[in-house]
Amino acid sequence: MAVPSSAVFDCIVLGAGIQGSFTAYHLAKNHKKTLLLEQFPLPHSRGSSHGQTRIIRRAYAEGFYTDMMEESYQLWAKLEKESGLKLYRKTGLVVIAPSGNEEFQTICKNMEERHLSWEPLTQEQFKQKCPGFVLKPGEVVCCEHDGGVLSADKALRAVQEQFQKMGGVIRDGEKVKHIKPGQVVTVTTTSGIFEAERLVITAGPWAQKVLSLLGLEVPLKTLRINVCYWKEKTPGTSGLLETFPTFLGVNLNGEEHEVYGLPSQEYPGLFKICFHGGNEADPEERELQDKPNQIEDIQILCRFISQYLPGLHPKPAVIEQCMYTSTPDCNFILDYHPLHKNIVIGSGFSGHGFKLSPLVGKILCDLSIGKQPSHDLKPFHIGRFKTPTMQRKEP
Repeated sequence: MAVPSSAVFDCIVLGAGIQGSFTAYHLAKNHKKTLLLEQFPLPHSRGSSHGQTRIIRRAYAEGFYTDMMEESYQLWAKLEKESGLKLYRKTGLVVIAPSGNEEFQTICKNMEERHLSWEPLTQEQFKQKCPGFVLKPGEVVCCEHDGGVLSADKALRAVQEQFQKMGGVIRDGEKVKHIKPGQVVTVTTTSGIFEAERLVITAGPWAQKVLSLLGLEVPLKTLRINVCYWKEKTPGTSGLLETFPTFLGVNLNGEEHEVYGLPSQEYPGLFKICFHGGNEADPEERELQDKPNQIEDIQILCRFISQYLPGLHPKPAVIEQCMYTSTPDCNFILDYHPLHKNIVIGSGFSGHGFKLSPLVGKILCDLSIGKQPSHDLKPFHIGRFKTPTMQRKEP
């Protein structure tokens, strides 16, 4: 749909990653004339929503995420039905941790209390299920049966197409230059000026820069993540292609962060195994540094592969980049701007927000139009960051 470079909408959503796209989709479902703005030409790989695969799971140590995933699964199924596309592949998810690990115990407790489909596995049961893995003595395993893989790129296209079918407007290649708050919010981009009663900001790694236009600083960090793919030493001989699970390794080898993996759709025959963390980086300068095998998180992964998956080459075959936008507690921000109640902020998804995006979009939509959200948003209030690093200033 052609849109003039000056137009009025019920709502503008700034940022067309998976969170912003689902927000726009839900606004359109609520019959709101909605504009979805994106600074880069679509599709692009500059943010946090590209790539073909993401893990989906209910296995969380935070019970509120486990609870939210119930509705999120339902919303993913609804998008599959509307689009006619298969977006979720059930593989099961295994969680591996040292014996006595508190996070592992809490994950199991959350699943048990909610009567989810899961089971603890002995090392022998795990070996039969995943013969390519070598565990250390005393390590423990559980399996969440409904865990699996989301087709990320396909999902992003699907939700944007459904948004447009409902009359929603996407304008890409338009970077926001200025935001004027008020009863009517005015957004000036490189190509036009747009007005709306409501604004939702889902700017991913650029959130801090966009929020600064509104005089707001929150403690967000942008991290460059190395997405690594690994190949078998002798293709077809390890048995991994047939049995490789979606997995989450918690505090293995004494590491503070997590390692996760899933069957790779991006590169047939390779395995996607990544470190859940990265190095702080400006989203404008995100290219891989020289000598990637000397980067600390890749070294950690190489050691993990050598010890736990000896049938794979201990050096990655392919390294790509993605961006996380992380909060200090790794929980999202889903809240109003402290000074402007017609501006809603969705940010800080901390590398685990994709699976929850259908529900996040619904929540941001509800906040924007004055509906009561279906979940308690106390863990996501922006006010929890009332520290010297957060300043409220009128632009």
